[in-house]
Amino acid sequence: MNVNRVDLNLLVYLDALLRERNVTQAANQLNLSQPAMSNGLRRLRELFDDPLLVRTSDGMTPTERALELEPVVREVLTTIDRAVQPRTDFEPAEARRVFRIMASDYAESTLFPAVLAKLRSVAPGITLDIMTPSDVSFLDVERGKVDMVINRFDSMPQSFHQIHLWDDTFSCILNTENPMLENFTLDTYLAGDHVWVSKTGMGVGVGVNPDDVQRLGWVDVALNKLGKKRQIRVFTRHYQAAMTLAEQNDLIVTLPTRAAMLKRDNPRVVLRDPPLEIPPLELKMAWSPLLQHNPANRWLRKLIADTARELDGQAPTI
Repeated sequence: MNVNRVDLNLLVYLDALLRERNVTQAANQLNLSQPAMSNGLRRLRELFDDPLLVRTSDGMTPTERALELEPVVREVLTTIDRAVQPRTDFEPAEARRVFRIMASDYAESTLFPAVLAKLRSVAPGITLDIMTPSDVSFLDVERGKVDMVINRFDSMPQSFHQIHLWDDTFSCILNTENPMLENFTLDTYLAGDHVWVSKTGMGVGVGVNPDDVQRLGWVDVALNKLGKKRQIRVFTRHYQAAMTLAEQNDLIVTLPTRAAMLKRDNPRVVLRDPPLEIPPLELKMAWSPLLQHNPANRWLRKLIADTARELDGQAPTI
């Protein structure tokens, strides 16, 4: 192939087509008409002498050649984007923009108050749009529609950039009148009624199966290794809701310590160490390779990472 025949716009079209696997959606993403995108696909097929996308019962399916091209095309476009980015530094004090961030309510409650305090001081014109895990898909992040995601992830696309923010231990919250406080052991813990709280990963969630231990997460996996199982009476995806439910005198809430510490001054509850070993929660921040070199995003990622590092140096104990 003669490189002079390659229209860079065609590579942009191919990247969008391989992301969307749909001509209409790819056209919408690039603000093109459907006929223009269809014509682009025709030209791409001629250029690579391959159908690239084939209509099947699952929609438009990429060929083997298209799958080979996908990471190469994305790397080429990322390199070009990096080369044409303005060389001026991001000026936070003058910036007027919205950053869209997917964060669990755990991260929103424990990390973002400190992040927001810094932003209001050094970048008062910046607005944060904090989205829940159910609002966002990995594809949204990959396309750069979301600036970054902060959560604990079971899995993540290999193309994403990511950093570790902190590890967190676990604590139990109980009502001050809960009789088991006098003898808080594994046996009494198992005899009590529990609130389950978790939301890992991204995308619209589905109902919980109480018997699917691996999907229940940290606490129940740790219990399963001991051959034990707790009695879960309430399933919630919201840490704040779980902590409020802990005020009822017959429920036990086991959740990350940084979240539990938000209730340390509540006279109706007390915090206790769990009567079993639970592996720590790992909080991560991840983002699309498309935004890796964007000056504004790099600045905000550093601010968040620095804030997390400072908070991690003040690790809470109960």
